[in-house]
Amino acid sequence: MDMAGPLKIKVQLLCGGEVAMGPGKADLLDAIAEHGSISAAARAMGMSYRRAWQLVDMMNRCWAEPIIETSPGSARGKGAQLTGFGADVLGRYRALLAKLECAGGDGDAAALSTMLRCEPLHSQADRTAEIEAPDQTD
Repeated sequence: MDMAGPLKIKVQLLCGGEVAMGPGKADLLDAIAEHGSISAAARAMGMSYRRAWQLVDMMNRCWAEPIIETSPGSARGKGAQLTGFGADVLGRYRALLAKLECAGGDGDAAALSTMLRCEPLHSQADRTAEIEAPDQTD
């Protein structure tokens, strides 16, 4: 979720050390819902089928119920679809993001935005390299 200015709030829901839901997984779920298969969703997102399948598998293992249900393409005309539980999780995740986006407009977000530099300072190593580098202009 991007916000006005240099602030960006990223929400990840963790299951142990794994990300059970985050922006990329939510986008993958949207793509699966739209395209009806993991492979088509992966293609639409520019990711490999293997990676998409791994993300779906992780989500299904992290939540109390499956998020995505798969079936052979010919069985129901769809290779994958969100379960009712998955649609509920995705909807609640998107609602949480919307609330945080609204909250991001408060004074704290504005104050933090003004406290940030536009670009980071050069590291000490960068400055040392610039001083020690011979002048290449003749």
